Amino acid sequence: MQKTKTKNKESDDPELIREWPLPVEATLGSGVRVKGILQEIRSRLPSPVRKSLDMQAGGLILVMPETSKTAFRATASAVSKALDDIADLPIIPREIEDILTITASERKRWLEDGRLPSAGTRTVRLQGRARKITFHVFDPHVVEDLLDRSAVDEWREDDAAAKAENRRRAAYQAKLTRSLKKKEKTERPDEAATGLIGWDEFGIDGLLR
Repeated sequence: MQKTKTKNKESDDPELIREWPLPVEATLGSGVRVKGILQEIRSRLPSPVRKSLDMQAGGLILVMPETSKTAFRATASAVSKALDDIADLPIIPREIEDILTITASERKRWLEDGRLPSAGTRTVRLQGRARKITFHVFDPHVVEDLLDRSAVDEWREDDAAAKAENRRRAAYQAKLTRSLKKKEKTERPDEAATGLIGWDEFGIDGLLR
């Protein structure tokens, strides 16, 4: 009886293979960025061949059956063309967080105060859903510069200093408020404290002037 090959079982049939190593200028040392590049290139290919392209060892690899020579050549050509300007592909939020080793809250804070410049926005439809989401993207050359000069370390030091200063001011303000309240209570005793009924009215009538 002939055995039926399962989807997960590796095939011994001859295959056509081509690999594309991705330059550091494109990946910026990020595996998340490599995955993002893979998804971007796949989106430019015809649906039937998209899954034939995958990521491997910091690069891309195309694997197709030997019987698909025409489709293989066309796909390989399309991938090569798409990779020509891949270093200019805008960086999306999850990629910049991995590249700069920052948190989502840091990304949002520095984006809002202008330290992390936006290169515009991008709107996509979530897979299988009607709802769209819009997010900021970033210029890879700007991000590379931030990475090279360790800007994130400097920003974190600035934020820590600002936070400490804010705590100091808040503590001083709280102390000042308590002092003023104590002083006011000392200088303006109420009737219960003086034991004199009608003292406030007596003062209002001007009998002490």
